[in-house]
Amino acid sequence: MTTDRPLYRVKRRLLGRPLTTDRVGEEKLSNRTALGVLASDCVSSSAYGSEEMLRVLVPVVGTAAFTMVLPVTGAILLVLLLLTLCYSDVVMIYTRAGGSYVVARENFGPDVAQIAAVALLVDYIVTVAVQVSAGTNALISLAHLAGNGWTGLDHLQLPVSVGVIVLLAYGNLRGVREAGRIFALPAYLFMAAMGLVFAVAAVRALAGDLPHADLHAAGVVPLGTPGDGWLQGASLFIVLRSFANGGSSLTGLEAISNGISAFREPQGRNARRTLITMSAVLAVLVLGVSLLAHATHAVPYTDGTPTVIAQEARLAFGRGTLGTAGLVLVQLATALILYTGANTPFTGFPFLASFVAQDRFLPRMLTRRGHRLAFSNGILTLTALSLALLLVTGASVDRLVALYAIGVFTAFTMAGSGLTAYHLRRREAWRRTKTGVNAAAAVISAAVVLIFAVTKFTEGAWLVVIVFPLGVWGLIRINREYRREAAALQRLPEGADRPRSRRHQVFVLVETLDLATLKALRYAHELRPDLVRAVHFAIDVAHAQRLSAVWESTSATSVELELVDCPDRRLRHAMRELAVRTTEDGETSLTVLVPRRMYANALGKILHRGTGETMARTLERLPHVAVTILPFNASYAMRALEADRLPDLD
Repeated sequence: MTTDRPLYRVKRRLLGRPLTTDRVGEEKLSNRTALGVLASDCVSSSAYGSEEMLRVLVPVVGTAAFTMVLPVTGAILLVLLLLTLCYSDVVMIYTRAGGSYVVARENFGPDVAQIAAVALLVDYIVTVAVQVSAGTNALISLAHLAGNGWTGLDHLQLPVSVGVIVLLAYGNLRGVREAGRIFALPAYLFMAAMGLVFAVAAVRALAGDLPHADLHAAGVVPLGTPGDGWLQGASLFIVLRSFANGGSSLTGLEAISNGISAFREPQGRNARRTLITMSAVLAVLVLGVSLLAHATHAVPYTDGTPTVIAQEARLAFGRGTLGTAGLVLVQLATALILYTGANTPFTGFPFLASFVAQDRFLPRMLTRRGHRLAFSNGILTLTALSLALLLVTGASVDRLVALYAIGVFTAFTMAGSGLTAYHLRRREAWRRTKTGVNAAAAVISAAVVLIFAVTKFTEGAWLVVIVFPLGVWGLIRINREYRREAAALQRLPEGADRPRSRRHQVFVLVETLDLATLKALRYAHELRPDLVRAVHFAIDVAHAQRLSAVWESTSATSVELELVDCPDRRLRHAMRELAVRTTEDGETSLTVLVPRRMYANALGKILHRGTGETMARTLERLPHVAVTILPFNASYAMRALEADRLPDLD
């Protein structure tokens, strides 16, 4: 009976018992759970989308921003409608994880599809950082508004956000079913809490009792002065910039198509129903938050807290005991859904990365399922990259938003363009309507990408503009390397497995006479060669003489030790020359056995340097020569010595 290694026992204790591969089909989400898990990212965007619009408008047009935010919101909802129709088409046609990547690959080819792949991968990384940072903002806002003047909590923004990302990674490493159970509830709690805010605010507004925020409170963004005309003094550039910021409300819309593999059968129909429900909820929330901002004049603060949505809850509920309880409910629900919205990439990123890796544009390790059937390597990769981004930006939502929408709207563009090409090639019912809707979604999404790249270029969008082409080049470069490797290794000459020589020799490289050397000699005999030679290269003459004396006096082996002079201490050169001389007749094949002593502890690894790989590289191109590295567990031998028993050489 074998015993588990200590690290595996720790892994099993942390993650639970391993799941077998045949249970993959069981790890699927119901529609209700899928709405909570996959829609959290999209629905939670309503918590900061309207605020990001106001953050651009208020410093330019002042109080007129609370009127202008409504038409900008209307434009965003129109885009939401087009994209919902587009992605309803995606999930019905392409019922495999990958979303816009699959659409682009099937319609434009694998190389062009890497634009969508990079867009989605970047979007997932930024989404984790944005959602977690916004969730921490919600908690700090609660402390500001309900904590009797608590201040100085902004230093907690980064450490709390880092801790949440680590917790999310742990939850997902346990498997999608456990993640679904944990992360579905906050979405419904947030919907209920915001519904309560809207209802109470509507009643108070009808009664004429809904208060306004203090526009001159310490810390609010500076107020501009409205001008004349329908733009109230705002340039078209500012309006477009506000629209681009508000476009962050639509991030996460693609999550359902990217994670469609997590749905139960029939996957397309279940995914479409969930998508339509999610879009309707998002539309109500975005419009509701913007209407409340219009009614209450809730204004963004320079440092991000208290947030607009927190101010709206405070103004709607009031300052009494019940009002504070309502505020606590809303802010906790907001923090939870923002944090769990960051969970959506932990579902989508590994699925997408696995799919791209299957196409050989990413390393194959991303296709492997881990201990709990999750794509563990993808989860760990996403965790590391999002933590790095969080540290670089200081967990600032405003700085992160500049990196946000370019990725997701590029993916929207690829999905719309791909579906347009798909329908143009087919003669089907509603062909013109579907083509028109998808083309409109593609054009508008491309326009948003351009607007965002221009208006937010100096605020960090330049980084994404640079990363995109480099990322696409990198993925195509990986694919080219895989294809070159396959082309080289899969050229199979006829009869290549038949031996080309009549005589076989085995060299065992000897450093010292010990258990590792004896194991190699035993293995050499089991190969049944014509000749076994124990070879020591005499770099240190004194050591070689001592080794020879010990060898002659031992009865542990019947093989004679052969000393090879190496006066210039060029071990690899001497080994190569010996191998060439041995096989130069064209009738002799040579196997070189290199004993490798393995050490479990770090000190042993530091004190002993392995030469097996170096020797293999030296001899790899010689004809009729093969190198075998034979491991021996030296740490096991040491434990056997301490237990006063002989180690097993088998």
